[in-house]
Amino acid sequence: MTTETEITPISGDDLSRIDDLIATLTLEEKVALLTGRDFWHTRAMEKIGLGTLVLSDGPAGVRGALWDERDPSLGLPSGTSLAASWDRGNARRYGAVLADEARRKGVHVVLGPTVNLHRSPLGGRHFEMFSEDPLLTAEIAAAYVAGMQAGGVAATPKHFVGNDYETDRFTADTRVSERALRELYLAAFEKAVTEARVWAIMSSYNKVNGVTMTENELLETPLSSEWGFDGVVVGDWLAVRTIEAANASQDLSMPGPKDAWGDALVAAVRAGTVPEAAIDRKVSRILRLAARVGQLAGFTPAPSTPSGEDPIAFAHETAVEGMVLAENTGVLPVDRAAVARIAVIGHNAAHARTQGGGSATVVPEHTISPLDGITAAFPDADVVHATGAVVQQGVVPIPVERLTNPETGEPGLRVRLLANGAELRREDRFATALFWFGDGEDVLSAADRLEVRTVFTPDVTGTTTLGIGTAGVSRLWVDGELALDQNIQAVGDMLGASVITPPSATVPVPTRAGQPVDLRIEHDIDQAADIAGMVAYQFGIEPAADGADELIAEAVEAARGADVAVVVVGTNDRVESEGIDRTSLTLPGRQDELVHAVAAVNPNTIVVVNSGAPVEMPWRKDVAAVLITWFGGQEYGRALADVLLGNCEPGGRLPTTWPVSQADVPVLDVTPHDGVVAYDEGIHLGYRAWLKHGRTPAYPFGFGLGYTNWAIDTVEAVPDANQEGFDVTARVTNTGDRPGKHVVQIYASRERSTVDRPQRWLAGFATVRLDGGVSASVTIHVPRRAFAHWDGSWRYEPGPFTLHVGSSLVDEAGCVTVTIAA
Repeated sequence: MTTETEITPISGDDLSRIDDLIATLTLEEKVALLTGRDFWHTRAMEKIGLGTLVLSDGPAGVRGALWDERDPSLGLPSGTSLAASWDRGNARRYGAVLADEARRKGVHVVLGPTVNLHRSPLGGRHFEMFSEDPLLTAEIAAAYVAGMQAGGVAATPKHFVGNDYETDRFTADTRVSERALRELYLAAFEKAVTEARVWAIMSSYNKVNGVTMTENELLETPLSSEWGFDGVVVGDWLAVRTIEAANASQDLSMPGPKDAWGDALVAAVRAGTVPEAAIDRKVSRILRLAARVGQLAGFTPAPSTPSGEDPIAFAHETAVEGMVLAENTGVLPVDRAAVARIAVIGHNAAHARTQGGGSATVVPEHTISPLDGITAAFPDADVVHATGAVVQQGVVPIPVERLTNPETGEPGLRVRLLANGAELRREDRFATALFWFGDGEDVLSAADRLEVRTVFTPDVTGTTTLGIGTAGVSRLWVDGELALDQNIQAVGDMLGASVITPPSATVPVPTRAGQPVDLRIEHDIDQAADIAGMVAYQFGIEPAADGADELIAEAVEAARGADVAVVVVGTNDRVESEGIDRTSLTLPGRQDELVHAVAAVNPNTIVVVNSGAPVEMPWRKDVAAVLITWFGGQEYGRALADVLLGNCEPGGRLPTTWPVSQADVPVLDVTPHDGVVAYDEGIHLGYRAWLKHGRTPAYPFGFGLGYTNWAIDTVEAVPDANQEGFDVTARVTNTGDRPGKHVVQIYASRERSTVDRPQRWLAGFATVRLDGGVSASVTIHVPRRAFAHWDGSWRYEPGPFTLHVGSSLVDEAGCVTVTIAA
């Protein structure tokens, strides 16, 4: 782990110099530094040598200040995929590669990782988080932070704290015990601070135990006073809503230039309701962050070491590392020479989800779908595709190759921003999802109309349903005729809803394959909307809802004559996204029927699950293999093909429990009741709750198969040299004939405890890679803290604990007893 001295350049002398700079500022100047200049930039101040800080959404890519297909970003696999690798080294490399991206885009602060917990599989941002377990989350998070900050870029673990759901997240009150907070929900933040020495933290929208998080004492204790955090607490966008937040340890309000602070905060300081010392402390922390990332003149920035990685190769490798093989009767790995015909089935096979929805979205330069990857991997086979079932809901983008810019004759569209009919800006764009975030530009704050023109060439004869995907007044002309004129109402009252979960309106249009259709769109920009200066607009096609039986029949015929059938099932952006929680774990559409039908005619049916969170799989024992691949990033299809062929080992183990059915999940509810989400399960979260309730899932926490076999024996434990825990040693053997990866896991338990405890809890783990027939001794450190419980402070119940060593929560190879002193 990178140490504080390696990544933190702020010395006592530097702090004194920062104090001297603050002393030269007026109150108005100091308060101005606490609010962003615009959506992604902080304010510069030339008189003290302070440059602008550029913040950017992550956490699986770095979008930069533009959400624009003309400025693409590397798209890495989702958080669940990263955590499924159970590999700290992989997580550190992941952070380091993103630091490379951030520097390339001029970004100083990346808003990630997301370290909330998988409290319920219905959580809308489940894909973005790491795990249901606090230790696994903390270890992956700390490694990610260390890798990023070794590259000279600030990481920002989020959302501090208790924002493990999306429903009413701006106002809901998370009611949670102090013990559960300390042992579960704060654990990853603590490790990011105390071990990785993180430079920034994002506070969340919600309340915790009655107090809004931007105003909550938790920002001071434990974050600063106990853990020693000396970085910047930035609020989630628009989370700072009152002057009271200035009396808390909340440092930076985004976005700007208008927020709840500004002139009102200056007045509050002059009135004595907010001490000026509190303002000085916030400014000091912002200047420290600027110094660390090289934006404060006269200060030596933190070391910045490039990762040395090929980003595309790493995107492929890390996708492989997270794929979890859940079932395999022997069909995998596929023998390429034995396959003359392969059926690739599923909407997600051709249009895979490579990332989740919401602020985590980036625009990669390219993405490789499962169909693309498999077709390239089987050059001598007949690869056939059938959609099988429609998955997408709402308006989906139109591929740019079917659009022609009427002004240039090239692929794409002509976009204009207007004010009172006068053109303010024109752009040639290459996507039908368009976003502008203001960034202090007068053009965007002055524009009152958006105009889009393009020529659409359909590929079907019949009826094409064209649609608009944004709130507000829009008009659509088709070949010069007004086809749609509607004021589309936003769904819900969540800020930014038109971006995250846009509503839509559609109109059927007769089309003929290959015959161009002229499209013109006008949209009235409402500068009084929830985020002034932001324009978000999407248009496209709504998938046809009819012909479902025919789609399944076509898929069955494709599978019937194939040597292997690969069915890719998954979710859509209305199921897994920021801003919305799920209501069901059932796959959308008729995908379950599709799998049953294909498996009935092809015994070599492999199901690839393209989701970021658990789904029900009623067919899982009726198919030859099940491979859980998450949202696999831009190299997803190539990584999948390599795993199917055995060129790479599926390296993942489950970071969260997968149920047989939604009814079995012991902790499920994410909906506030009378404004409250009650975490009544206490410390019994995830697999701990499954154990407490005696329920058996489809696949337990830590589970995953591979292409070889493993044995673990000779388990021993000795106190470490500093008496701060135990070193647990085991012999691990790859008993197969090919190289492989294994994750050795240690769980602790305590019989006859006087303290309410889980039946078992993760205490340590290590990733092992060995050639076939090779053994190695593996030592895993289990710290003393693994045996502690919170009761006003960290306390230790003396006596014996059992350490269970194995391959998952329920697969134990050996155990050893250790004794904890009082």
